[in-house]
Amino acid sequence: MAWKTLDDMDLRGKRVLTRVDINVPVRDGEVTDATRIERIAATVQDILERGGKPVLLAHFGRPKGERRDDMSLQPLIPALERVLGTRVVFAADCVGAGAQAVVDNLGEDEVALLENTRFHPGEEKNDDALAEQMAQLGDVYCNDAFSAAHRAHASTEALARKLPACAGRLMQAELQALDSALGNPERPVLAVVGGAKVSTKLDLLSNLVEKVDILVIGGGMANTFLAAQGIDVGKSLAEHDMAQTARDIAEKAAAKGCELLLPRDVVVAREFKEGADSQVVPVEDCPADAMILDAGPDSVAHVKGAIERAKTLIWNGPLGAFEIPPFDAATNAAAAFAAERSAEGRLVSVAGGGDTVSALNKAGAAEDFSYVSTAGGAFLEWMEGKTLPGVAALDQG
Repeated sequence: MAWKTLDDMDLRGKRVLTRVDINVPVRDGEVTDATRIERIAATVQDILERGGKPVLLAHFGRPKGERRDDMSLQPLIPALERVLGTRVVFAADCVGAGAQAVVDNLGEDEVALLENTRFHPGEEKNDDALAEQMAQLGDVYCNDAFSAAHRAHASTEALARKLPACAGRLMQAELQALDSALGNPERPVLAVVGGAKVSTKLDLLSNLVEKVDILVIGGGMANTFLAAQGIDVGKSLAEHDMAQTARDIAEKAAAKGCELLLPRDVVVAREFKEGADSQVVPVEDCPADAMILDAGPDSVAHVKGAIERAKTLIWNGPLGAFEIPPFDAATNAAAAFAAERSAEGRLVSVAGGGDTVSALNKAGAAEDFSYVSTAGGAFLEWMEGKTLPGVAALDQG
């Protein structure tokens, strides 16, 4: 790949400005989920082991360019010290004399945490002058925040052009996983795309039908595709105004040789609540007063067959209304099968997106997937074939 990693950099005695995503949930001043902090540990520890001085840059919340006590990064220090196993020294700004003093006085095996980059209006404007001020605090730039790489901000894009730049371990893992899924995958490639609305995933679907061999469409999106084929979906969630778009995507898939899989049977109910009376019907027999809330067992068998044939799987979105039993059955069964194939080494599986992570965790499948991205928007934009400014900036030839 065109970008460098920590392995390509001489870090001994160097101040390493490390852009991380530690935008974690905090309640009553305490971190309630340290997952994002845990994910940066490998990068920070690697910098320390190579004799570098990690200087963490991060955003928190949406302060809109104003200093706000409730969006300070300072309350994260106990969780950072617990996960990193070393002292973390806080600077009350991410530029200026105070930050400079903290960085200059950093002891061996200590980590500096600079205050919320978004306290400066220039951060979200990708202001060159702000990036120049940040650059004064470091000798090397390391971006470990793939989840913020789709935004051209001062700390993700402009700063990368001011210093020798590389990807951190989390960024490296994300990019390698995505390259293995879409850039240079083993074929056949299968994509599972679910979710409520076709309108929110148009770019994704249009890009995938050109790059994958099999495309499974689930969730409310599948209802829109079924309705576009003239199938009565009753009271199901469906975007009837997107019918022509759905037909266009189906035609594009056919032209590109991409096999499009839609549900063959469905689980329907009159109410959307836990334990609601439900029944399985062929897809063309949805009662007029019912809603399609999940794919049926025949559909699941068909998806499993596609997974069986595939060498690479990309998963984004559930197959049904997975939050409420029994409408999580299709997602759980297909995810468990994909996890099993991955654990056997017969499938490279990459998944991402908020609902996707929740669904795979709920199904107990996440641990056996080859890679599960927590990057959200950046993951989707990469899947859509878009250039991510924070990644592009690392490519300095």
